[in-house]
Amino acid sequence: MVTVLAQLPVQTPDVNWTGLLPVLLPAAGALVLLIARSLVPSRLMPAVLDAVWTFAVAVAGLVSVAVLWQRDADVSAFGRELVMDRLALFVTAVILGAVALAAPTLPRYCKRVGVASAELCVLILLAAAGAVVMAGAADLIVLFLGLETMSIAAYVMAALNLRRLESLEAGLKYFVLGAFSTAFLLFGIALVYGATGTTNLDGIGDYLDTYIVLRDGMLLAGLAMLLVGLGFKVAAAPFHTWAPDVYVGAPTPVTALMASAVKAAGFAALIRVFVEALGVRADDWRPAVFALACATLAVGSVLAAVQSDAKRILAYSSVSHAGFILLGVQAASDSGVASVMFYLAAYAVIAVGSFTVVGVLSGQDDDRTGLDTLAGLGARRPALALGLTILLLAQAGVPFTSGFVAKFSVIAAAVEARSYWLAVVAMVSAVVAAFAYLRVVVAMYFRDSGDEAETVAEASKPAIGLGAGAVIVAAVLLTVAMGIVPGVLESLASTAAGL
Repeated sequence: MVTVLAQLPVQTPDVNWTGLLPVLLPAAGALVLLIARSLVPSRLMPAVLDAVWTFAVAVAGLVSVAVLWQRDADVSAFGRELVMDRLALFVTAVILGAVALAAPTLPRYCKRVGVASAELCVLILLAAAGAVVMAGAADLIVLFLGLETMSIAAYVMAALNLRRLESLEAGLKYFVLGAFSTAFLLFGIALVYGATGTTNLDGIGDYLDTYIVLRDGMLLAGLAMLLVGLGFKVAAAPFHTWAPDVYVGAPTPVTALMASAVKAAGFAALIRVFVEALGVRADDWRPAVFALACATLAVGSVLAAVQSDAKRILAYSSVSHAGFILLGVQAASDSGVASVMFYLAAYAVIAVGSFTVVGVLSGQDDDRTGLDTLAGLGARRPALALGLTILLLAQAGVPFTSGFVAKFSVIAAAVEARSYWLAVVAMVSAVVAAFAYLRVVVAMYFRDSGDEAETVAEASKPAIGLGAGAVIVAAVLLTVAMGIVPGVLESLASTAAGL
């Protein structure tokens, strides 16, 4: 028996390691940083090197994405279970770009708040690796593995500020609700497998394109559960309830990454599963996404308008933006996917920049994020107030900003798909959400902080820092540039969508 087994040929999966660099670099970077921090004494390795290493790994990943983008053929691995096509590369660039943009803010923030920078940077890189796997997953099992890798790291990051009870509460809420949503996702995968006989996304698409499923109750139940599981990750209503508390309690740089990288990975998974694999059954899932988008737009915009905390306003704003992105998903077309890609890239820059400004002003314990803290900021910090104003106007969809082009593109995709009422709901929600952003602007320029508060604010006047200042400037410039000259990003997004 041993001789027979020894003579059998050993089959190993064909792996293009060069093509997997966008996945391998953040994972290997996290491992190297973890080993270095474990073996090298702290006095020989300053804390600032953690953020420098994170930034370098993210930039190296972006370079690998640029190189792979120039290739004509898609890169696949493990029997096409993981695919680095144009869609995956575009979302990977958004994820790694968000990490690179947030990394310069980490040294000063971690020192001020008391968060361990090494642990935070390792977890950020691991979450990025999981998010990239989600973007390139061509199998539901691989999608689940990437989602869990990203989610577990995000759970720990949310609870990393041990000085704040709200941070520990945020981590616990995120974990419990995340585990609940994962159960829905797993049941959905099982039901789709039972209905189609495969978990491979191409196989599911081919099966549904070839055969007519007469008794499709199992398939429809699987689609519903998949939508619930992925809807949680993108903070779509009514699965958004975790977002406000987690966004407020988590360390501010972590919140920025949740609103940008984690959201991008979630929407990439939605497109992979529903638009690509289940596009043949679009008539079955589009009404559900229609209702989900309407609820998300209404809840996000209305609740953002009644908040009194800047971080919570941005949290509900993130929910509202998820509703806008769902317009492109609901369109179930190449133009809809292109609009989603553009929106994800534009919003990632805006989110990181906005939360960076809030993080600078959040104080020693990262809890001074109320509108009272922003009162009079236009007089005390005119440059900082101007940067936040531009980013907020971009979120409102003011012309000559990337937010305007992003919202116009998803609404145009909805109109093209003849979802006219959804487009109307989106435009009304944009007006309501604009009121929330204008409340912050009014607080910065037209509200007096008061004598006592003014004295406290000046006494504890936070230093912006070179890293945070560079991030805010870069975010503002990119936001304006993508609004005035959107052609380059639109072309890349269209290529990613296959147009």
